[in-house]
Amino acid sequence: MQKDDSKVNRSLKLNLDCVYYVGEKPCKFDRLCEGCSEYKPTGTKILIIKLAAIGDVLRTTTLLHGLKKKYTNSHITWITDKGSLPVLQNNSYIDRLLSFDLESLMRLEIEEFDILICLDKEIRGSCLASKVSANDKFGFTFDKSGNIRPINKSAEYNFALGISNELKFHHNSKTYPELIYETCELKYDRAYEYIFNISEVTKRWAQDKLISLGLNLSQPIIGLNTGAGNVFAEKAWTIEGYAKLSEMIQNEKLGQIVLLGGPNEYERNQKIAELTGAKLIDSGCNNSIEEFACIVSCCDLMVTGDTLAMHIGIALKKVILLIIGSTAQAEIELYGRGTKIVSTKDCSPCYKKKCVENPTCMEEIKPEIVFEKLKQILPRK
Repeated sequence: MQKDDSKVNRSLKLNLDCVYYVGEKPCKFDRLCEGCSEYKPTGTKILIIKLAAIGDVLRTTTLLHGLKKKYTNSHITWITDKGSLPVLQNNSYIDRLLSFDLESLMRLEIEEFDILICLDKEIRGSCLASKVSANDKFGFTFDKSGNIRPINKSAEYNFALGISNELKFHHNSKTYPELIYETCELKYDRAYEYIFNISEVTKRWAQDKLISLGLNLSQPIIGLNTGAGNVFAEKAWTIEGYAKLSEMIQNEKLGQIVLLGGPNEYERNQKIAELTGAKLIDSGCNNSIEEFACIVSCCDLMVTGDTLAMHIGIALKKVILLIIGSTAQAEIELYGRGTKIVSTKDCSPCYKKKCVENPTCMEEIKPEIVFEKLKQILPRK
């Protein structure tokens, strides 16, 4: 018996603007577009270009609140580096998450958007911003002179911070969330915090891991994130400082101490453990970003420098004791949880890749100062 193919013999109707439309395979409802009761237009199409660094990508998620509030019927695409994908996955505000690769670049060169937002003051992101078609653009782009520049007037102050150390280090008082909201001409609300979702399965894994290492989850847990990357000098507090602080915490029985870090902190954490007589729990330096985040979620307070771990702690609404020297402290928003110990050294901040000062800005921050601040802000159980 010949099948009735009348539905495909006539002109095919496609709802190309439907949020469920896939194209190369059936949509989730497995039906042709014509007459589909599930048809849902994408609304305002928004593209966010924020590729790196991972911590900066995570703190940029604050922008999603304002976008969804202003554009209630919208479809947000975010393109980022492969390494930054873990901090954006499972984010209900993002409708489509793309990795910065050839396939994504090919599609974005053809696709059209209502709004483009580029918050990367670097070559790759700004070049992509110049190529993508959008009715309105905010942030930064790359022009034919071969240089990065602000796209809109409201992005000029943010851009100026990147080319004037005087402005960035000594005059600016705006936080990063305030700056990106201003850049995108959106109304800022301090209630708009980072958005970072961790799975309950991995969270339970982290809890089980810490229990197996001897931790009591019903007692205060203090995380010491001892590193801060290799890009800027003096972002990490001293090994000796962390060792001495650990002894002080244990002597006053304030809580259990967990060493945090990535692969670069393996030797550093070993040295801290060797220098102190305090009991330290090493959570390992080979955890994935989500595993690391779930370990942080078990902490009541984290002592850290300006680094990815700090942003993860902020995203998870942890109390943060931030020790900061070479980078700009004004841009960091702790949302009222924790405090900052900022170097008072004349040359700080500097963003230098090598420090020749003796003592350095971090060496001038003494364990006694850190310990007193820790006692003031440590949550009680």
